[in-house]
Amino acid sequence: MSLIVIAFLGGVFTVLSPCILPVVPFVFARSDRPFLTDRLPLLAGLAGTFALVTSIGAAGLAGAAQLSQYGRWIALAMLALFGAALLFPSIAARLTLPLSQLADRITMRSQSYGTTRRIASSTLLGAATGLLWAPCAGPILGVILTGAALHGANWQTAAALAAYAVGAATSLAVATGLGKRAFDALKASLGFGEHLRRALGALVLFTVAAVATGVDTRLLASIPGAPTNGIEAHLVDLTRTKHASHEARQGARVMRVSTNAALPVEGRLPSLDGATSWLNSAPLSADALRGKVVVVNFWTYSCINCLRTLPYLKTWAQRYGNDGLVVLGVHTPEFGFERDTGNVKRALDHLNIRYPVAIDNDYGVWRAFGNQYWPAFYIVDAQGRVRYHHFGEGGYREAEDTIRQLLADNGKTTARDAQTVQGSGAQAAADTADIGSGETYVGYRQAQGFASPQRVKPDAQQSYTLPAQLSLNEWALDGQWNVGGEAAVPAASQARIAYRFHARDLHLVLAPSSDGKPVRFRITIDGKAPGNSHGADVAADGSGIVTSARLYQLVRQSGAVDDRTFQIEFLDPGAQVYSFTFG
Repeated sequence: MSLIVIAFLGGVFTVLSPCILPVVPFVFARSDRPFLTDRLPLLAGLAGTFALVTSIGAAGLAGAAQLSQYGRWIALAMLALFGAALLFPSIAARLTLPLSQLADRITMRSQSYGTTRRIASSTLLGAATGLLWAPCAGPILGVILTGAALHGANWQTAAALAAYAVGAATSLAVATGLGKRAFDALKASLGFGEHLRRALGALVLFTVAAVATGVDTRLLASIPGAPTNGIEAHLVDLTRTKHASHEARQGARVMRVSTNAALPVEGRLPSLDGATSWLNSAPLSADALRGKVVVVNFWTYSCINCLRTLPYLKTWAQRYGNDGLVVLGVHTPEFGFERDTGNVKRALDHLNIRYPVAIDNDYGVWRAFGNQYWPAFYIVDAQGRVRYHHFGEGGYREAEDTIRQLLADNGKTTARDAQTVQGSGAQAAADTADIGSGETYVGYRQAQGFASPQRVKPDAQQSYTLPAQLSLNEWALDGQWNVGGEAAVPAASQARIAYRFHARDLHLVLAPSSDGKPVRFRITIDGKAPGNSHGADVAADGSGIVTSARLYQLVRQSGAVDDRTFQIEFLDPGAQVYSFTFG
């Protein structure tokens, strides 16, 4: 319920965002009409089309992006006709005749013919406008779409999208109400109402031309969207904070029993039957693990936070394996390439992981635990009861103390003291005291901070350029790129990405071309080769090669951490670029 409320508020605030500007002329062109028969159907058509198109995209239906693009052009054609009708009343009569005849047939020539015609035409106009608005997305919409991608399209996703659309329609309704008052006041001047209508028609045609040719891109790029994005991000943080608190308490409410130990009983170990396959062992079940202390770790192999927990998990598996501890990885994918079991198997070899790993491509185990995070681990006692959980990095000493206590409760004395664990490369602990940049997705579904002057053209090749200067945590593309929902792909050699960041380490999730061919690249830091600040996957001269789909450590600063401009140039086309992470 809290997400639905937040989604509604996000929709209300999105009317202040620059991405709404292309649809404003079409909505305000109807501001002089009655609310119930004209403005309300228009807003309903806008909201309904937005929710429908976005739901199709969230469901991941094949060709959804192409359908959205075709619909966008059809909508522009319809809106151009609408603008012409406003500008030239004689055209309006001819254009509305087919719609009038259709409305007549639908209503069986009822007495409400005129009203039905107005409602139908307004709804159709709203639907066309909604197709132009559908690609816009802020942090809240990103959370909704991410949830749909992770858990599948469901009624919660549909309700949140509907709430978002209703919120936007509500704020637009208020705005058009104010616009109607202004329009009525101007109409009081003799003949001015007709002139104003013609001016609105000209504005509509100008907007259609600007959107169709991309002339509006630089204008929108120059208008800061940060205030509304900041509001949305704050609302998202509130939701996550409340949700995390709920998750942390949920298990304890399921089954609290009296125990001599300080650890509460949070519930039973859920079923592992949702795993689609297993690596490093035969399939395991909750019953088969009875009598063992189990650490269940949810992770995905390109997640930097997950990678930094691996040294601890591997150490625990080795240190306490003979005492009855089982470390069990549950690999639940975020990106499409992580669903390839072959990729996961190669990652296990690369990361030297020997403990059992359940492949959770359908999120069956994830849902059984009610999990929401990468990484997350749950510690289960020998009776199959969940006694401890932790979300995210950290908490390693408490987790190891829990393991030792539960092993002791099971009659396994562990004389060895807990030891400090050190990781290397991408698995090394982050410099948490000096990180000013956060995870950034490159695919258009969740992208934030994009600063190229050109607007992203979804699922289509386009030429991009770098701005004169990047602010902190802004990034941009240069050259020919095809930006998809999850990743961006350079369509030609010498394509570049630039990012202004503040952190010791910079990582980039990359995959080779779709045909598996390796892709060469070269990086710079502030325009120079990285030298001693090169990452584990880059040479000192900045050269590297993408050979498999995984996280690549590209920068590990050896000196003072400061704001830096990172650039990566792909010497071959076809690399798949997913997300930046920092440490």
